[in-house]
Amino acid sequence: MKVIAAYLLAVLGGNISPSANDIKNILASVGADAEDERIELLLSEVEGKDITELIAAGREKLASVPAGGGGGAAIAVSAAAPAGGGGNGGAAPAAEQKKEEKVEEKEESDDDMGFSLFD
Repeated sequence: MKVIAAYLLAVLGGNISPSANDIKNILASVGADAEDERIELLLSEVEGKDITELIAAGREKLASVPAGGGGGAAIAVSAAAPAGGGGNGGAAPAAEQKKEEKVEEKEESDDDMGFSLFD
């Protein structure tokens, strides 16, 4: 990922066709190491291609990927339930919402699970 970011920074800076040394220099300027294999793989994949066309093709591919979000429907249903209920029906869904919030807090408290943004 950092190799791709360095390549895109070079292109953004005006270098239409960055070399392996250009990418290494960008990464070295922020103290990051680069693997020659990954740099050469990236350069071989983008050789002779326009970066804007590659980004557009990637966006089209990502548009077909499901983006999840299934958990929001259950919360919306439980939040909408009190609106249709009578006088005593509103207390039970409120208690369920508190339980759901406590469960979500535990999920949010998970550490980075061994992953680092810059590895």
